[in-house]
Amino acid sequence: MPIPRLAPLIGGLLLSQGGRRLAGRHAGKLALATLAFQLWESRRTGRTAPPPEPMPKPRRRWSGRRS
Repeated sequence: MPIPRLAPLIGGLLLSQGGRRLAGRHAGKLALATLAFQLWESRRTGRTAPPPEPMPKPRRRWSGRRS
């Protein structure tokens, strides 16, 4: 996972005043770039993401009425 390598870079950005301003202004672009980098690296190494777990069925709620 590339996050440990990106952590010092992001931490350095957030410690400086200019970095905080840049990160605030471009937060969505930074998040998208991070996701794209993770996808690129996982495709490059041939690793696949684990399959998502199926959503549990919603339980019926009690309406308060007795039948």
